[in-house]
Order: sequence, then C-alpha cells, then structure tokens
Amino acid sequence: QVQLVESGGGLVQAGGSLRLSCAASGRTISNYAMGWFRQAPGKERELLAAISRGGGSTYFPNSPDSVKGRFTISRDNAMNTMYLQMNSLKPEDTAVYYCAADPILHNIVVVTTDKDISLEVWGQGTLVTVSS
Repeated sequence: QVQLVESGGGLVQAGGSLRLSCAASGRTISNYAMGWFRQAPGKERELLAAISRGGGSTYFPNSPDSVKGRFTISRDNAMNTMYLQMNSLKPEDTAVYYCAADPILHNIVVVTTDKDISLEVWGQGTLVTVSS
C-alpha cells in the first residue's frame, strides 16, 4: 500500500505563496488519482482539487470558496510526488492541508459529500498559517 507524506507547510504573510508536496512511498502513484484537502479549526474537511492518474485532468469544486485561479494542482509520477502551488494566500486559507490517494478519481471528488465513500490512503497533514 502507498504511504503519503505532506511537506511545505509553514507560516506565510497574506499575499504570499507556498508549494506543498505530497511524497509517496511503497507503491507508484501512477495507479492512483490524488487530491488535496484542508481542514480549518472548527470546520469540516473540504476538497480543494483533484487530479487524474496521469495528470491530464484536474478538478476543482464549483463553490464560492473555490481556490481555482489561486491554487494549482500537479503531479510528477516519475518523482512519485504531487504538488499544490498556492498563490495569493489569504488568512482564511489557514488550515491543515492533507493529500489523499485512491484508484478512483470519482471517490476523491465525492468523499467529503458521500459518507459511504472512503479513500484508500491519507497523509498526516501539514499546517499552513497565513498571517494578516
């Protein structure tokens, strides 16, 4: 089974940028769709973005809080790593950021809304704090 480890979190001023990495071990990530999630204090975990196995398709939730346009999801299967480039950060982006993997992209997309769905593996999370 694949194991995931996030890195790249930290403290940044509003307007700044960070790049998160999700490094996999144990198995190649090319067999998995992957996604980035976050959970702020007192809030439920939310999906930020998902990416297909080969990286050719990406998905951002259609919501008022969508990070599309500020955040970019990408992956490098040769490096067994997924990334989240975060620009124009805001204090409300403060949260623990998680990566996750599952063989089925649809599961990544619906896991936060369908209680019958669980993902194969989650990382342990990395804290991002954006100061005003």
